[in-house]
Amino acid sequence: MSRGVATRSSARNVVPALLPKIVTAAAFAALFAKPVAGMVSQWWSDANAGHGLLLAPLALFLAWRTGIHRDAKPQPILGATLIGASVLLRFLAELAAELFTMRLSILGAAFGLAVYFFGFRQLLRWWLASILLVLSVPLPEVVTGTLALPLQFRASALGAGMLELRHVPVRLEGNIIRIPGHTLFVTEACSGLRSLSALLALGFLIGGLWLRTLPGRVFLVLAALPIAVLLNGFRIFLTGFAMHYIDPALGNGLMHYTEGWVMFLGAFAILALVAWVVTLGEAQMQRLRRPKAA
Repeated sequence: MSRGVATRSSARNVVPALLPKIVTAAAFAALFAKPVAGMVSQWWSDANAGHGLLLAPLALFLAWRTGIHRDAKPQPILGATLIGASVLLRFLAELAAELFTMRLSILGAAFGLAVYFFGFRQLLRWWLASILLVLSVPLPEVVTGTLALPLQFRASALGAGMLELRHVPVRLEGNIIRIPGHTLFVTEACSGLRSLSALLALGFLIGGLWLRTLPGRVFLVLAALPIAVLLNGFRIFLTGFAMHYIDPALGNGLMHYTEGWVMFLGAFAILALVAWVVTLGEAQMQRLRRPKAA
């Protein structure tokens, strides 16, 4: 009898303890269901934002794996301030029809909840998951267009330069490469922006999981930029070379897309190699810092 009474008593105690969290989850869903649904839809339909389908679940998994530190202390005032500012930003962004800011308000509210219940130090422990969540938010079209154009020009120049090294007659006009009998147009989709976004995310992920020092992690993330640009230029070179010497049809269709995937795998392999070299450097620096035995 006493055991049954204790069980019912503990159940009654659990419900009031969970009630604030249930109400919070319901309020969060009501406020941010629309922008979350729109972002997921863009992840699914927009190739430039598709990496969010992988990054967001991965970020949640990393946060779950890291867990809650035993010394975590709630900071209700700071957390409530962040939540209030994020909710205000969400409604202002909706009035201005500004999707990017509205989606950032989702993360702001989520971070505010983490601070409210667990404190700011716990949020710092989730730094890698937080960065991946931020990277999963699709950039505005005006930003992607601004970034894509110089990347198109750079990739076109690199590809044309490589073709000239292989003695292929080339005339470069912005993002248009003219070779005898053929014209290679480097579109926004071929700018390398997608691979650059994916490599940056991989740089943060590999750096956070493998590397131990801040300089090493920063170096790895920065290395993703030239790797993406160079590999995309090499992809354009291969396309032009194959069109000129083998078959013009190789510049389109399945072969063109397969080539893109192969180049991305190559970029990932190079980034992993750079990370391995950095780990060797970190290990060497650690050995040098150890005090020598007398």
